[in-house]
This record gives sequence, C-alpha cells and structure tokens, in this order.
Amino acid sequence: MPTPSPEIQAFAAGFPVFLAHAGVTVVILILAAALYVLLTPHKEITLIREGNTAAALSLGGVLVGLAIPLAASLKASTNVIEIGLWGAVTVVVQLLVFRLVDLLLRGLPRRIQEGEISAAALLVGAKLATALVIAAARS
Repeated sequence: MPTPSPEIQAFAAGFPVFLAHAGVTVVILILAAALYVLLTPHKEITLIREGNTAAALSLGGVLVGLAIPLAASLKASTNVIEIGLWGAVTVVVQLLVFRLVDLLLRGLPRRIQEGEISAAALLVGAKLATALVIAAARS
C-alpha cells in the first residue's frame, strides 16, 4: 500500500485538533448566548417568537458580537484552554456593554420589549464595535 501524500498526512493529523478547537468554540458561543439570554431582563426568544424585530436585532447582534472575538481567539489560540479563557472574557465584556448601553439609554430592556429599533440598533453597534476591538486586541 502506498504511503499517503504529505497533504493527507497533515490533514489526518490536524483534523482532530480542528474538530476540538471548533467544537469548543461553538459550545462557548452557544453557552455564552444562553447565559446572555438568561441574564438580560427581557426574554428575547419569547419576544422574537411574538415578532419583535428589536429583540431579534438585539440577539443577532449578541451572536455576532460574541462570534467575532471567539473567531479571533480560535485563530490565535494554540489550545482549548486558551480558547475557553478568551471565550469567558468575551462573555463578560459583552454583558458589560449591555449594561453600559442600558445606563446610557435608560430602560434598554423596556425599549427592546416595546420594539424600539433605534435602541436595538445602538446596542448592536456597541456590541459589534466592542467585538472588533476585543478581536483585534486578542490577535
């Protein structure tokens, strides 16, 4: 039987690492989003099911805002522990951003519950800006 090419050997060696790193990152994203939903005073999923566009925009911003720095961490990390640590930092910072925007706008959860797109858009902008800064700082 011929020896596999170097490309196949590299793939065979790297694929399990890829699965572990990507899998941990996706799990962190899911857990972080779930934690965010649990800790915010408004119930995004219920509001989205009721057709609240502001809640959908807000939660979509959370997902992208979490994914950007997690992706940068995935790219720059050498092991699963490092990915987990930076994932935790990302979650904490994004929760703080929610609180800061809430302080700025006064009553952000109520505004989102009432479907105020402008409040949700500002929150998304703040989350994406923060995510980009965290990602750049990490990489």
